[in-house]
Amino acid sequence: MRHFAIFLILFFSISGLNAQKPISLEDATLGQSSYLKPKMPTQIKWRDSDHLVMVEDSVLYQLEIQKANRTAILPLSDLNAALKSEGLTTAKHFPEFSFINSSQVWFKTNNWIVIFDLNTKKVSQSFNYPEDTENFDFCTSNLNLAFTIKNNLFITGKSGIQQITTDKEKFILNGGTVHRNEFGIEKGTFWSPSGAKLAFYRMDETMVGDYPLVDYMAREAELVDIKYPMAGMTSHQVKLGVYNPGTKQIVFMKTGEPLDHYLTNISWSPDEKSIFIQELNRKQNHMKLNQYDASTGEFIKTVLEDQDEKYVEPLHPILFSKTDSQKFYYQSRKDGWNHVYLCSVKDGIVSQITKGEWEVTELSGFDAKEENMFFEATKESPIERQFYRINLRSGKTDKLTVDSGTHSCILSPDRQNIADTWTSTEIPGKLDLISVKKNTRQTIFTAENTLKDYDLGENTVLTIKASDGTTDLYCRMIKPNNFDPAKKYPVIVYVYGGPHAQLVNKTWLNEARWWQYYMASKGYIAFTVDSRGSANRGQKFENVIHRNLGVTETADQMCGIDYLKSLPYVDVNRIGVHGWSYGGFMTLNLKLKHPETFKVAVAGGPVIDWSLYEVMYGERYMDTPQENPDGYKNANMLNYIDRLNGKLMIIHGVQDPTVVMQHSMQFLKKCIDQDKQLDFFVYPTHEHNVRGIDRVHLMEKISNYFLDNL
Repeated sequence: MRHFAIFLILFFSISGLNAQKPISLEDATLGQSSYLKPKMPTQIKWRDSDHLVMVEDSVLYQLEIQKANRTAILPLSDLNAALKSEGLTTAKHFPEFSFINSSQVWFKTNNWIVIFDLNTKKVSQSFNYPEDTENFDFCTSNLNLAFTIKNNLFITGKSGIQQITTDKEKFILNGGTVHRNEFGIEKGTFWSPSGAKLAFYRMDETMVGDYPLVDYMAREAELVDIKYPMAGMTSHQVKLGVYNPGTKQIVFMKTGEPLDHYLTNISWSPDEKSIFIQELNRKQNHMKLNQYDASTGEFIKTVLEDQDEKYVEPLHPILFSKTDSQKFYYQSRKDGWNHVYLCSVKDGIVSQITKGEWEVTELSGFDAKEENMFFEATKESPIERQFYRINLRSGKTDKLTVDSGTHSCILSPDRQNIADTWTSTEIPGKLDLISVKKNTRQTIFTAENTLKDYDLGENTVLTIKASDGTTDLYCRMIKPNNFDPAKKYPVIVYVYGGPHAQLVNKTWLNEARWWQYYMASKGYIAFTVDSRGSANRGQKFENVIHRNLGVTETADQMCGIDYLKSLPYVDVNRIGVHGWSYGGFMTLNLKLKHPETFKVAVAGGPVIDWSLYEVMYGERYMDTPQENPDGYKNANMLNYIDRLNGKLMIIHGVQDPTVVMQHSMQFLKKCIDQDKQLDFFVYPTHEHNVRGIDRVHLMEKISNYFLDNL
């Protein structure tokens, strides 16, 4: 008996060592982006055609391609010693850097631009910039930095600080982003190729009404006015200026009227004589690629046009040929899918390069003679990204990546090698080196599975048919831990459903939010459908929602519900739904239009009434309220409150400048008027979502709502 007792003790001790632990809410919320994020090299860049560099554990490593050996070339301690010797502030982490040439890099540290020589391991140049600066744009051609302070544009470099604009009106911004960062706009300044001139946006919002946000954290609550042009209302006006540092003169492009059109995707001609602007009318169904004289601002010609009865959405600047300065490459959905076209300044579109019912997601470059183009695409599957080479003359296409998954590739300067960072369902991350010429691959780094010791529910991707009966929709299901098919389980649907988002991809864990694993550990099935209206499936798949937001998406989501109801282990009486922003809008659509199905719902930062949403996004998908009154009425969640049944919680950030608090306030008032009960929670200092340490509080609030009510 004594020996048997010892055996039991040893058995359970060994079993305990191998037992997997459940994922905690903190792990699922903060761990995903910090301490449990799979460790991969960062800042992977080509130094030259023979050397690839990367940062790992605060050390800059260099990989010599021919010998495939990796050596440490700059530890953070050595970099800090060099900074300290120059009287500069040291860095806590290896700074984000960019190459100027194969020996020099530049980076920012504590109000200083530092140019560092990797060969000598010394600071070769540094210059200071003022505090409270934003919108940094460093030009490696002339080593000048463009930046903004409040609403004006400045340049600094060897010759000191120059103030470019002098606008005193608070709501005139020079050098910042415009059009609320739609149309692929990520910055507001554009250096010419040699750095001889600087193009910049000037946005005038003075004609837009003030919109109040309130800071409740001050001793006395303070009013913070922003400009928020709503659909159908007066929008801001944008100009494009060109500054010549030599003459210190600004010339504005004569882009004409109407003044509330959109100036998108700015490009310089190689000779710096012309500026090209993809100009979109306010209705967003007609784009003109216009050429202007950069010295005088005079309109030269319309090079090409892109039109659609629903909308056109330019997202990529044109890219000029290196072998023929009169030709350029242009991305468009003219045939229904995002593809690349060869064009000429003289004749517009010359030929279509890529073709097929799939999307080019990244144009990566060309070889030296521009005989071949390299690109990433969804050619194999909408939920994968693979890397390709296409011969521009023959059209022959080669897939250069092999493994199923999502690949992000960087070409070497000579286009002979590829640094391929990729992930797949079971692979947290890999860095492979691909030889284009030899057609060989070697793995440089493999990330550790940081969740290997955690007990996670089974994660699978499947397809169902959309409400049209023919279109495939991708879904992700996470089953509860210790799943028993003989039991009945509640379901939480996580939803987005709108443009520019794809929730199901062949990445590690199939793109699942770890909170879904946490809820699976509590006994829930976690389910997601990428309905029509979402990204990377072509124009028809996306624009089916035009003028009728919430209709097709809701119908497709209900096809997911029909699938769930067909499963013997789903408790059809316990289905919940959660989403944020457009997903909050969709949460309300599902909850209010199908109250018999959804017992519990949590809507975060939801759009309630699209007439209260901003001009650029709102009018693209809905036209104006004056043009589409029925569409706005049908998509207005205030009109469905009489159907509210069961448990609903709305969460909103008080400082939200994207989906303003007015949406939730109007919903609450209508619920009171109709004697409908709901729960409401706000985050006083947060904007459109809840970030940082407070996110644990948010996810606990959401989790408990389902745990208590579902």
